[in-house]
Amino acid sequence: MALPAAVTRDQARDPDFFPGFGLAIPLGVQHVLAMFVSNLTPPIIIAGAAGFGFGSPDPSALIYMIQMSMLFAGIATLLQAVGVGPIGARLPLVQGTSFAYIPVMIPIVAGKGVEAMAALTTAALIGGLVHGILSMFVGRVRFALPPLITGLVVLMIGLSLMRIGVQYSAGGVPAIGTPAFGAGQSWLLAAVVVLATLGLKFFARGIWSTASVLLGLLAGYAVALAMGRISFDAVASAPVAMLPSPFHFGFALSASAILGFVLTGFVSSIESIGDVEAICEGTAGRPATDAELQGAVAADGVGTALAAVFGAMPNTTFSQNVGLIAITGMMSRHVVTLGAVFLILCGLVPKIGAVVTTIPIEVLGGGVIVMFGMVASAALSMLASVEWNQRNMLVFGVSLSLALGLQLEPDAVAHLPETARVLLTSGVLPAAVLAIVLNLMLPRETADEEPALVAAE
Repeated sequence: MALPAAVTRDQARDPDFFPGFGLAIPLGVQHVLAMFVSNLTPPIIIAGAAGFGFGSPDPSALIYMIQMSMLFAGIATLLQAVGVGPIGARLPLVQGTSFAYIPVMIPIVAGKGVEAMAALTTAALIGGLVHGILSMFVGRVRFALPPLITGLVVLMIGLSLMRIGVQYSAGGVPAIGTPAFGAGQSWLLAAVVVLATLGLKFFARGIWSTASVLLGLLAGYAVALAMGRISFDAVASAPVAMLPSPFHFGFALSASAILGFVLTGFVSSIESIGDVEAICEGTAGRPATDAELQGAVAADGVGTALAAVFGAMPNTTFSQNVGLIAITGMMSRHVVTLGAVFLILCGLVPKIGAVVTTIPIEVLGGGVIVMFGMVASAALSMLASVEWNQRNMLVFGVSLSLALGLQLEPDAVAHLPETARVLLTSGVLPAAVLAIVLNLMLPRETADEEPALVAAE
């Protein structure tokens, strides 16, 4: 959606500028459309891993999680855009449920049912509070997070999730998915979503292109409906309105879960720092201030803790919405505020969540393949600014090799304590920690390169 001529470039780059409801409302809804599917995917993945996801006899817990993901994404977005004291960057940052935590969350709940959600949400609450406290030190550690590190972290998030996309497209996680796992019918539905998404993205314009993933899912849904794969029983039985309930899943302390959330919170803050810097430098044409970075990370932590109290997933800034701002050129935080209000209203209507649960797992899989692939592609874009000398290649290569290898072969650390196994096989955490340590400790060049540099001088 292009800006009207009445809006000057300086106005569009001002976070405090309000373009009027006639433009702000459609731009705000466009932000919601751009993040809607990504925001709902993590709770669906976690519910599926726990065993109460798609196809379960009682979808009420999943419907609740979906509703809360919308409600608290809206509330966390308000924290970022409007701000409360030191909390919030006061920039047009859209918050949503975080993919970064999924590799840590899945082992916590895998096959354990809804009862495991108590330990997960409790860990998210504590991790969010620690995350908020750590925001006070963002300015001091900013030097340790160059594009080499942030790009690697985002790449590992994408790589860690790609297996889920394939599993969903084939019919769900084996043993708890559809009976005909890997059947041609399953891949047909996933292919419809992927092809429709690509077609709209490349050959359509405006909102049709921006919301291509959402529209691709609708195309796959329509095909599934024609095939008789959709049941609306859950929609009919869902209540008209739903309010969040404190500690909906209970309260349970798990040392490994808490440590995983605390460390992943640090990883999530790296992603948020990259988003803030991208929006300030790419749209406003200036570097981000320490106050903006600290406020953004603080809102991440507080938003995560608040969501966890009511049984929702952790929150973080959404990179796809940063890209949307770059496309529209409109940096008004008031646009995002209106989108947040729309999300909150959606979160209070359970019929919406019930409709989402009717989506066949294969249809969701097609969308997930596109989304997770784009996460990895965004990482490559971030890494393009890195100077790829031998030193940086070694830091990146060793960190990626060890982290991805342990994730692909978790039995390699089978004799370690449970907490260590969960953290070491998460993919994202070991990659981030090892890369940061190596980047800080290793000299700027290898021994072979030093003589050449001296001779050149």
